[in-house]
Amino acid sequence: MDSLITAAARALAAGDPLGALNRVALREDAPALALRGIAMAQLGDFDRAKALLRRAARGFGAREMVARARCIVAEAEVALASRDLGWPAKALDAARVVLEEHGDTANAAHARYLAARRLLLIGRLDDAEQALATPDPALPPALRAAHALVAAGIAIRRLRTGPARAALVRAGQAAREARIPALMLEVESASRVLAAPAARLIARGAERPLLLEEVEALQDRPALIVDACRHVVRGAGATVTLATRPVLFAIARALAEAWPGDVTRDALVARAFRAKEADESHRARLRVEVGRLRAALRSLAGIGATQRGFTLVPRAAEVLVLARPVEERHAAVLAFLADGEAWSSSALALALGASQRSVQRALDALAASGKVQGFGRGRAQRWMTPSVPGFTTALLLPAPLPE
Repeated sequence: MDSLITAAARALAAGDPLGALNRVALREDAPALALRGIAMAQLGDFDRAKALLRRAARGFGAREMVARARCIVAEAEVALASRDLGWPAKALDAARVVLEEHGDTANAAHARYLAARRLLLIGRLDDAEQALATPDPALPPALRAAHALVAAGIAIRRLRTGPARAALVRAGQAAREARIPALMLEVESASRVLAAPAARLIARGAERPLLLEEVEALQDRPALIVDACRHVVRGAGATVTLATRPVLFAIARALAEAWPGDVTRDALVARAFRAKEADESHRARLRVEVGRLRAALRSLAGIGATQRGFTLVPRAAEVLVLARPVEERHAAVLAFLADGEAWSSSALALALGASQRSVQRALDALAASGKVQGFGRGRAQRWMTPSVPGFTTALLLPAPLPE
């Protein structure tokens, strides 16, 4: 490793991509191409970064397996930063194996954290937790911060605020030790999730925002909870899932929001069937759906008929509705775009478990109302919220620094 490559690598480790480019911008050898690719990624030019890293991998040749593996890991991180979640995970796993076999524990650990972070983004929490091995205290501070951020993300999604706070504290300490501004900003952004409203509580006609720790505390409350975030009804140790039965859930939520009062038949028809005017066919269908809901909730609550409509008769002492902080037709898409990163429609579809065409229609509707903006064309098109700045993650060095 010559002096310019070493100096450029040190500049990247300190979060100075321009300083790195000043040293290797005119060079075409494989180590310089790899460093240039990482520098371009830190500057936000992900397409150029991917092209440079691929050229570097080809330039290292078949005999330099470790260097090629490091380039593959770096390209995987660029793909993750650009929310290209369809990037082949098998290639990353193969690169990790090569790095482990050749004793490059730091880059192997980084590959493992990238795999866990991808699994976290697409909602596979069990797999992400399994991929997240115990961190080695000897690892560089930036990698320890990355590990703690993934651990915090898993804890947040599992509604474990105590472990999430502890992980974020560890991430903050490691980021300050690493002295990488972008990493410190990423930890700060993740920490704000715990101080922002995570849901709304609706009870007896009133509503108030809830922090994540308050949502966690709600899980142990002896009440009948209609959870509009997950489309389930739970209470007394039992949970009834209505995610695939939207009409039943709409009726259950309407009854829960009105409890201890009742809901008129016309109001239930409008809520469940989105009908402007209720006719006799709507009322007949409502009776059928209420019967189905009564059967589904029989272990948790009953549904009584009143002169005007129907009322909920819970087994618990109170009825609560847990709703999303912002509710609109495409709230789930907005929730993913709120991280400030640029997402492709295919990545959003993978994360949401929806069809890409449905996601594209949602993005077009949100763009028409000015809530999101797109840039690029075709498969290179990316979407993001216009008001939230994004920060590129600190990227992997293609080779360990000399002592």
